[in-house]
Amino acid sequence: MIAEAGHIALILAFVVALLQGTIPLIGAQMNHGRAMALAERAALAQASLLLVSFALLTTVFLRSDFSVLLAAQHSHTMKPLLYKISGVWANHEGSMLLWVVILGVYGAMVPLFGKSLPLSLKARALAVQGLLGAGFIGFVLFTSNPFERLDPIPLDGMGLNPLLQDPGLAIHPPLLYIGYVGFSLAFSFAVAALIEGRVDAVWARWLRPWVLLAWSFLTLGITIGSVWAYYELGWGGWWMWDPVENVSFMPWLAGTALLHSILSLQQRHSLANWTVLLAISTFSLSMIGTFVVRSGVLVSVHAFAVDPARGVVILALLLFYTGAALALYAVRANTLQRRAQLNLVSREGGLVVNNLVLVIATATVFLGTFYPLFVEATTGEKISVGPPYFDVVFAPMMIALIAVMAIAPMLKWREDSLARYRSVLIKVAAFSAVVAVLTYFLGKSVLGALSFGFAAWLTAGTIASVHRRTGFTWSRLRAQPAGTWGFVLAHLSVAIFTVGVTAMSIGAKDDVARLAQGDSLDVAGYTFTLRGTEQGARDNFQYLAGTVDVTKEGRQVASLVTQRRYYPVREMFTSEAGFKLSPGAMLFAAIGEGGNDEGVIIRAYYQPGVLWIWIGALLMSLAGFISMADQRLRLPKRDQVSPIVAVPAE
Repeated sequence: MIAEAGHIALILAFVVALLQGTIPLIGAQMNHGRAMALAERAALAQASLLLVSFALLTTVFLRSDFSVLLAAQHSHTMKPLLYKISGVWANHEGSMLLWVVILGVYGAMVPLFGKSLPLSLKARALAVQGLLGAGFIGFVLFTSNPFERLDPIPLDGMGLNPLLQDPGLAIHPPLLYIGYVGFSLAFSFAVAALIEGRVDAVWARWLRPWVLLAWSFLTLGITIGSVWAYYELGWGGWWMWDPVENVSFMPWLAGTALLHSILSLQQRHSLANWTVLLAISTFSLSMIGTFVVRSGVLVSVHAFAVDPARGVVILALLLFYTGAALALYAVRANTLQRRAQLNLVSREGGLVVNNLVLVIATATVFLGTFYPLFVEATTGEKISVGPPYFDVVFAPMMIALIAVMAIAPMLKWREDSLARYRSVLIKVAAFSAVVAVLTYFLGKSVLGALSFGFAAWLTAGTIASVHRRTGFTWSRLRAQPAGTWGFVLAHLSVAIFTVGVTAMSIGAKDDVARLAQGDSLDVAGYTFTLRGTEQGARDNFQYLAGTVDVTKEGRQVASLVTQRRYYPVREMFTSEAGFKLSPGAMLFAAIGEGGNDEGVIIRAYYQPGVLWIWIGALLMSLAGFISMADQRLRLPKRDQVSPIVAVPAE
């Protein structure tokens, strides 16, 4: 009965979502208070029912109830507890249920934390959130039922996909989904603002912490995914421009632009149209990510659960929601007042340049990801767009972005002059030039010198901005709001990230060879020697393990253990890399095919700076969480706020 109860809870959530998406919307149009108030109760009820449904599905997995098809296909009696739990979302049906659960929880946050929001705005936003929920809950119910029964009942399940039997994958998808789905609130409030024809201080102040929350979790999810792929797939890289990586990166780029646009709207009453359009686009890109991962339309090492037929339904939902929102924007955008003048040399001007670069970068990634699909659909010709394309077109945009990031925070809002900052900019430029020259003489790389120089430019510019605000006096430093420290940490983390990427790009070395016991290969001055191999078995897999000793100038610096695993239930091989993590360089080895007689394939890597890539990304996420603590984002009472942008709809 547990599965049936979960299914019933899901059906009830669908009915509640339909009510939430219709009655409050009509009530807001008719200014009917009780109908609008229904939105809050419906949002809370929908979230509660979805949480119950998900908890009951988790119970099915924990009890190894293989009378439920999903548990039989993705669990096993011998699986560790962690993977029984993560098995709930390590498949199409369970992951889509998790998707709608998070969507429902975000909707429930509105009545819990938005008590001072205008009733009509709240009702319309929750109605849009309800329509989103109805569409995706309906998709789960009618095409992806996670509670479907199985007869006859097997004694044991098929087990979880071996690639997903890792702690990183237990937390990576939920974090990613919290980020993806978090932008649904921005989407819903953008549509509500378009319906009302106004965007004001309440809208901007209330929405910004939720965008920060979604952006921070998305950053964290992408970072955890990069770490997992690095050691689990054994590919020796932190980012491969894989299609599924790209579709998580696009909403991150758009979300970053949205954060900066909301800041300008909140502070200077500008970029209202930018903000609304970015809110729609960011969540639309998140839905595109869901479509790509679940449809199999693009080949990816990450596409663990694909179904083209059900992918078409997701595509239809994507086109409906995005098309309706963009059509509404086209009709109603003129009701959002525009500032008459924008001075490029101002903080607003810097934010505009920032947003232009980020939007162009998003379009570039979108084109590189989907252009091969378009060509194949129209001509039948198969082409591939790989890292060379992205590296060439992306690097200049990031340089332009970093150049602006160092200057814009120093400037005043509305209007300023660079002449006021001549001495500061000269010092920052001189420091950057010194770093670039030293880098070139140490590494003999023009690319390295340029990238390290820009990282120094951003670091010095950020510190100079703090100095201009505080004079580095203790009292003024303590008085700075959390948002200031969030911005400082975010910008410094970009500099750290840039240093790591540059070191990895110009300094990484690798080699591959078939080694017998005692054989070696040399990489970047390090000698990787295969000490020996071992075969064995664990609970649910067999393995071939290799121990690789790494020495430099005769001195041992690491002993790396790497495994090639075979999972009989799934008939799949996986690779578990061995690596030594250090602030300087990563020493990395991965074992491939072979045996004791003929030797085994060993891939050896020397990769400087990898750790700093992940540290920089994690600090970015932390910066977002710090910024959420800013007291200026606390929602004031409605009667204490004058509208920022308020023009009656024509």
